[in-house]
Amino acid sequence: MKTQGIEYKAEAVDLLRKLIATPSVSRNEKEAADLMEQALTSYGFECKREANNVWAFGTRYVESRPTLLLNAHIDTVKPVDSWNRNPFEPAIEGDRLYGLGSNDCGGGLVSLLQAFRILSMKPQLFNLIYLASAEEEVSGKNGISRALPLLPQIDVAIVGEPTGLQPATAEKGLMVLDVTAHGKSGHAARGEGVNAIYKAADDLQWLRSYKFKKISQLLGPTIMNVTQIEAGTQHNVIPDTCKMVVDVRTNELYDNEEVFRFIQQNLQSEVTARSFRLRSSSIPHNHPLVKRCLEMGMKPFGSPTLSDEALMTCPAFKLGPGDSARSHSADEFVEISDIHRAIDVYTTLLDGIDIRF
Repeated sequence: MKTQGIEYKAEAVDLLRKLIATPSVSRNEKEAADLMEQALTSYGFECKREANNVWAFGTRYVESRPTLLLNAHIDTVKPVDSWNRNPFEPAIEGDRLYGLGSNDCGGGLVSLLQAFRILSMKPQLFNLIYLASAEEEVSGKNGISRALPLLPQIDVAIVGEPTGLQPATAEKGLMVLDVTAHGKSGHAARGEGVNAIYKAADDLQWLRSYKFKKISQLLGPTIMNVTQIEAGTQHNVIPDTCKMVVDVRTNELYDNEEVFRFIQQNLQSEVTARSFRLRSSSIPHNHPLVKRCLEMGMKPFGSPTLSDEALMTCPAFKLGPGDSARSHSADEFVEISDIHRAIDVYTTLLDGIDIRF
């Protein structure tokens, strides 16, 4: 299915420029959500909203048909200090559109929206829902997890994260652990007490050296990294606590609770998990959407980064314009030609397909 001319592609870029000029750091997305609501309404869709999550149903919704969700997020991270330009000033230089959120994931957000418009123009074998979600960058509870219960059952989803327009058919989960070693304070001059740092050292070594045995073909191993350590109050006091933060990235072969229990059993320190909700996810390669991706010459891969896919209960995969390596970086940009190509890729992938699995 070809797009109906260049106007869809031009409107995608125009909307992205407006979004870049509208600061939407996580938990402060109201104005960006307003923009998305206005865009959907102007295209003739009945818009629905919960907090700063905005969605619309495609035309010809039939309850008995399977439902496909097209999703991308409207929020951004805070701009880093090393930007060489105004992150909120959209600038086009050649094929590049610069601005905060242009790559992650403004390009996917506006491309999916135009594909949603085009696909809604003719009968499809599936129902279609477009959802622009909030708080993705912080996995916030007022983001997609607040919107999903208000939607009908979703059978499969495409998430418009930057993947170079190749399907990320699996992504790693995330679990953040707080690890606390307990000792006993005392005077350093007399070596009194029990040094919590020394008690933590053995656990630190285990966290550094242990290798999980189940290796995913797409995602590789489950990995742990100690990313923060805090201990002590002053130089002459033996510290009675040593606190560590551990970043755990699980592959689809492990459940977060399972990994937590295993770590807890192998550490002397107290271990608590901030959440188990951000799970690894994947979609079978014999799913009709993945099979069509393969027919179109795409190459599935596993993504180490997290997305709103982690909070979905249906099969899902990431597919969008841009390069994940440019996300969260200074002078972020997306190539305009990639946005144009993404609209064609989405419509070719989805037009007329039977998504039942």
